Amino acid sequence: MALVIAGERSGVGKTTVTLALLSSLSRKSGKVQSFKVGPDYIDPMFHTAVTGNPCRNLDPVLTSEEYVQECFFSHIQSADYALIEGVMGLFDGASGKNDFASTAHIARLLELPVLLVLDCSRLSRSVAAIAKGYISFDPRVKIAGLVLNKVGSNRHLQLLQDALNPLEIPILGVLRREDNITIPDRHLGLVPTEELNQMDILIDRLGELGDRSFDWAVLLDWLRVEGKEFFVNAKGAKEDAKVRKGFLGRFIATSHSPLPSRHSPFPIKIAVARDRAFSFYYQDNLDILQDLGAELVFWSPLSDSRLPADVCGLYFGGGFPEVFAPKLAENIEARSSVRQAILQGIPTYAECGGLMYLCEKIIDFEDKSWLMVGIFPTTAVMGKRLTLGYRQATVLQESPILSVGARVWGHEFHRSHLTVMPKNTLFEIQGYEDRKQDIIGREGWTINQVHASYLHLHWGATPEIPNRFLKLCQEFR
Repeated sequence: MALVIAGERSGVGKTTVTLALLSSLSRKSGKVQSFKVGPDYIDPMFHTAVTGNPCRNLDPVLTSEEYVQECFFSHIQSADYALIEGVMGLFDGASGKNDFASTAHIARLLELPVLLVLDCSRLSRSVAAIAKGYISFDPRVKIAGLVLNKVGSNRHLQLLQDALNPLEIPILGVLRREDNITIPDRHLGLVPTEELNQMDILIDRLGELGDRSFDWAVLLDWLRVEGKEFFVNAKGAKEDAKVRKGFLGRFIATSHSPLPSRHSPFPIKIAVARDRAFSFYYQDNLDILQDLGAELVFWSPLSDSRLPADVCGLYFGGGFPEVFAPKLAENIEARSSVRQAILQGIPTYAECGGLMYLCEKIIDFEDKSWLMVGIFPTTAVMGKRLTLGYRQATVLQESPILSVGARVWGHEFHRSHLTVMPKNTLFEIQGYEDRKQDIIGREGWTINQVHASYLHLHWGATPEIPNRFLKLCQEFR
């Protein structure tokens, strides 16, 4: 079994509740595996920092329903406890018109119960009406219990309990208003874990909060993983979950020519930029590259003077290059090393922050200009406007990872724009439910074996992407 942590809406404190549960669980014996619904990068970083195990994203838009099931059941095989943090409100889906890709959708897909978090800071008796609505809205979703967050006093708690008693729904957690647990945020959400100097203290405080705030006698039974031997896949067939059928097998099967093992004397080495400026990576993408034979070599454009030796591919994830633009600009040797490698034709994959790094300049929120790698003749300018949402992208130009005419699902999340767009853009972009004629833009660059775009991609449902990229890297080597 496992639990899905849901909120009645965004901002009710489900991330704090989730982290308190994970911190407290991690103090007990056993491995804790966490998951996050949706495309978010930063919440999973906190999960990983707390449990010591990589958090996995469950997103049926970026991947598929089948992949969500396979990902979940394969990763709980070695776990003792499992927990999923939801996204937005329980029934809020990707389009707003239905609940596809919502927390409720994932709970139904995995047949898991929900722990519902309620923000009680401005509620007393009305809390019962809200709870009753969520319990009855979709009978297919089982609400295992409630967590009352931001409770002001003992009298406030008594009022809430009296109102909820007739519903006969368990109250499995009560969190008071906490002043000593704060996670700073910035323009794209929470500040990533690598930038927090007192992360250990925060985890300890969350663990103490978790220890005293939940009914562990009940919750441990819900969170404990049992019956791991089998699961029912999206086609209704029972499969042996100990063998990762389909999950990684699909990627290996699509390789028409064998790729060398990462233990080979001549492995495919991929330089992955990973530091405070570049930290947005789906763990599944990294795992897929390794399982296909790549050796990932992590390096820092902030502090390393040059690319790692003997690499034959570059991977730049998203992050906050605008926050660290002065230090990135100062590291002339690293910028020169990247530029030289790209001009020599090294296959390169860059998302969002990676795209910005490969531009000529970044202009930050204070209107200061900073030199970057200079591969693309354009400048990334930070602004107030947030670009956010799922996108269906049609490929217009051949790139190192995709062929013309291919369609992929991605996610945009940024506050920058480019001053100049290429004459021949990489993608034609549509919104989540737009009709074919509703083109909302074109974007992306592909030159010198570079694929660079604002779109974040999860490769779970597109095995051709990592296969194609690694084959080009192999040829380059």
